[in-house]
Amino acid sequence: MALGSLLLVCFVRSVFLRLRYTDTLERRAEWQHESAVFVMRWMGIDLKIAGRVPEGGLLVANHLSYLDILIFSRALPCYLVSKVQIGSWPFFGTLARAGGAIFVDRSSRASAESVTEQIAERLKGPVPVLFFPEGTSTDGTKLLRFHSRFYTPAVEAGIPVTTAAVRYIPEGGSPESEFCWFGDADFLPHMWKMLGGPDFSAEVHFGEPRVYVSRREAADVTHAEIEAMRQGAEVPVCQ
Repeated sequence: MALGSLLLVCFVRSVFLRLRYTDTLERRAEWQHESAVFVMRWMGIDLKIAGRVPEGGLLVANHLSYLDILIFSRALPCYLVSKVQIGSWPFFGTLARAGGAIFVDRSSRASAESVTEQIAERLKGPVPVLFFPEGTSTDGTKLLRFHSRFYTPAVEAGIPVTTAAVRYIPEGGSPESEFCWFGDADFLPHMWKMLGGPDFSAEVHFGEPRVYVSRREAADVTHAEIEAMRQGAEVPVCQ
């Protein structure tokens, strides 16, 4: 698909959101989910899901690329916790804000405290809050140590935490890392490559929701779970 056509369609949908879906954050998350379903089908990206899709609570996952945003939004309505830089990206920042994303400046303690409070408030509702505890995207070869701060609202409130492992399945024998966005890779060239490059599908494996007594325990146990799920078997295609 031509990049311009995709962006035009998404822009129209974002305008539609402003006209009809600005009343609640929950409806913004639902709009983002519907948009992701539409875009992934148009782009021909299959999504495979294993496990039960969570209803509410905190959702934590490994992080491979900005594509994870699209993939998880396709899997379920959710609020994304994202780095503040995405909010300033042309077009994509607008879409993220429209979908109810929570932006964090990782260099600012005050920002982290504010985001922790926002997560606590969002966890009171029925829409899961998704964050990537590695703090950055990787090439998928190794799971980085998980940062524990944003587990705090769920731990203190006794709210379940659910794990999710995302994986890219390239066609034609390409390595998964070719589809990951990490290190010093430039965003626009990589995105252009993904839109016009080799085909791939995605897998998301959800774990069982668990309640934890400390944020460090939550980070360590979910890290081990996601690492194990990343090695899991093939899962059925999501319709």
